[in-house]
Amino acid sequence: MSSGYQPTSALGRIVHEFEETAIAVILGLMTIITFINVVLRYGFNTGLIWGLEAVTFLFAWLVLFGMSYAVKVTAHLGVDAVINLFSSPVRRVIALVASVICIVYAMLLLKGAWDYWAPFAGLDATSGRWFPTGFENSRDQAWYSTVDIPMPEWLRFIEASMNQGEAYEKLPRFIPYVMLPIGMALLLFRFIQAAVRIFTGVSTSLIVSHEAEDDIEAVKHMNAGD
Repeated sequence: MSSGYQPTSALGRIVHEFEETAIAVILGLMTIITFINVVLRYGFNTGLIWGLEAVTFLFAWLVLFGMSYAVKVTAHLGVDAVINLFSSPVRRVIALVASVICIVYAMLLLKGAWDYWAPFAGLDATSGRWFPTGFENSRDQAWYSTVDIPMPEWLRFIEASMNQGEAYEKLPRFIPYVMLPIGMALLLFRFIQAAVRIFTGVSTSLIVSHEAEDDIEAVKHMNAGD
């Protein structure tokens, strides 16, 4: 998978490779599990009981990865008809203000994601209504498990610390749910990157995509060729 985006920093390269590899792996797993289930259902009148739940979680992971990935490649759609009425310096200021709003929004999402996931991992949620002011005790929900996805044998080592030594019958929920804070952290990282690019003059827009205009131009060139 190639987006044309070329990170310049070491951290940017690591996150870039992590995102693209994860998205490719998730798409591959979704395809394989769905294909196997179709063959088993129509060919052998059976199926993977856990297949639907696994694909559902994988799709949710794909959406959360896609949020930050779309910011990186400026694939999110936006309306800039009014913004384009202003001069370039004013548009830059507007873009910076929008960047700050997006960063604050991503921080709120990250706090909410952590506070939701932490109890499932036996961790403490953050205190403070809007932004973290510390940590507060939350009810340990690490014993919660998924409905159908079986517990892999190679993960049994977590039972001693996560489930008070008792065996998990199904995969604990904190594992698929961990994508919530990861996805929000990636989104925050990408918004900060976008803001830095605008501030340094590398970019003039935050996340506005012009797919419709590009498609119209492509059609014009095709018609001109005819």
